[in-house]
Amino acid sequence: MKVSVRYLPHHEGLPPLRRMTPGSSGFDLHAAVGGDLVVPPGKSALVPTGLELSIPKGCEGQVRPRSGLALKDRVGVLNSPGTIDSDYRGEIGIILFNFGDVPFIVRRGDRIAQIVFCSLPETEIVDALELDPTARADGGFGHTGRG
Repeated sequence: MKVSVRYLPHHEGLPPLRRMTPGSSGFDLHAAVGGDLVVPPGKSALVPTGLELSIPKGCEGQVRPRSGLALKDRVGVLNSPGTIDSDYRGEIGIILFNFGDVPFIVRRGDRIAQIVFCSLPETEIVDALELDPTARADGGFGHTGRG
């Protein structure tokens, strides 16, 4: 899969879109803010990344939270995973949410999320009066209990 990236002027000086290790699934997204951005407890903020993508047809970008931010700072991506469609050409923005009790400060260049690129199967939707049976049937929302 080949994904084209265009860096906007406010991305200047920030690292390129890249994986941090050879085994990483996601590419790190950095905050392209001009100064510090404060996300109060219980609030969200749209954080610019300073990049636009051209994702091939039949693929998507999935924006996911960073586990370190979630564990250490109680900050995550509000609409996780966020979907970047193949026909979207605007700037990638990250909706960070502060689940914590203290303000979270986003600084220029902070790694705020990651994006994973995935292929999508060609899918046909077919109307049906009945569905094929399974052992689980319509059990959901904790039907197997705890433990």
